Amino acid sequence: MSVQPKHPSDRHDEVRRNSPQQLSNPCQLRENLHPLPLQEPMFYYFAYGSCMCPVDLKRSLGENTHPYVIGAATLKGYRLGFYSKSTLRKCGVLDVVVEPTAAVEGVLYQLPWRLSDALDLREEIPTNGYRHESVEIHCQGRIYNNVRTYVVVDKLAEELAPNDWYFNVVLRGAVTCGLPEPYCWKLFEHMHQLQQGRWRSTLLRSA
Repeated sequence: MSVQPKHPSDRHDEVRRNSPQQLSNPCQLRENLHPLPLQEPMFYYFAYGSCMCPVDLKRSLGENTHPYVIGAATLKGYRLGFYSKSTLRKCGVLDVVVEPTAAVEGVLYQLPWRLSDALDLREEIPTNGYRHESVEIHCQGRIYNNVRTYVVVDKLAEELAPNDWYFNVVLRGAVTCGLPEPYCWKLFEHMHQLQQGRWRSTLLRSA
């Protein structure tokens, strides 16, 4: 029995069906040849002071930081205190101090690593104002490990009151980013009482 030779078009179809290069999606080849760029390196950052306000953080980092906000978050085992005097703002600024039964509310960011140096500069790392501390953060039902926050290196013996600008930017960040209302009121009262104490001391010195 003779075998009829295949038509050239039939042969072409057979090669195409059996070829390992056959692709169901014509875009697949382009993706293999030109893979997507790797995601930019990021780090987690927990803010509890003026950096809770994305508008103010933008001023230091040079770009909009709203897209990097994950949400309101909690640092357990620490408490807030105004144990540092800012040379820039000339007033007391916030710090966190270890206290097992306390908790600090703040804002969790996921920032590009390229902003790390600018954030360190804002937090006075080069002048030994603050240092990095790696902490565990609770946010939206998840636990984030190895989160960067900043703590004061040389703490004051007593808390120092914030000025009005720092007072307002801290409270604005807390409210804007959705910290619990009772905590916002507690923060307001803490700062207000410190300011009242400062004003009383000023009056006594001038009497």
